[in-house]
Amino acid sequence: MKITTADFTISAVSPKQYPASQDPEIALVGRSNVGKSSLINKFLNRKGLARTSSQPGKTQTLNFYHINKAWYFVDLPGYGFARVSKELKARWGKFIEEYLRERRQLVGVIQIIDIRHPPTKDDLAMYEWLVHYQLPTLIVATKADKISRGQWLSHVKTIKTELKLDSQVPLIVFSSETGTGLEELHRWVEERMDRCADYRRATSDF
Repeated sequence: MKITTADFTISAVSPKQYPASQDPEIALVGRSNVGKSSLINKFLNRKGLARTSSQPGKTQTLNFYHINKAWYFVDLPGYGFARVSKELKARWGKFIEEYLRERRQLVGVIQIIDIRHPPTKDDLAMYEWLVHYQLPTLIVATKADKISRGQWLSHVKTIKTELKLDSQVPLIVFSSETGTGLEELHRWVEERMDRCADYRRATSDF
């Protein structure tokens, strides 16, 4: 996939603030500080477009990035950060669930998990939720550069086992530092866009 344009569009906390466009959207979910912003920047080859932070829980809105003037990445607030107040967690949870359950433009979800550690309870809950609502999902095991290549297989096996990952759900080992998995990630997104285009063409005939 060739990236020609990539622009930050809006930070939103309610459907009234979402882009009015009917362009397809791919959401990124994961625990706080798992590397969502770094993945976006690497995918788009746009250093600093998505702001990274060493302070977990900083992203408190749904951040929309318009890609190639054709589709959106939607970066959702990270979950599972203990220092965030219960009130804020509840508010995040409400609009995250509302977006994932009701947003018609959503055509896929990328769930990011730190390859170095077994999935957390929050990771498990999120994946179960995505399965329940039958959302097309890709698991990305990020920060692969932080462990040796020889450890990748066993860590991936742990992730698959803990999530009870369906054999039809793909998993990509990824590093925003080295670019490992970048081509596969581009391919998955491109496939989602192609399927969306095929569906729109088919339904427009009726």
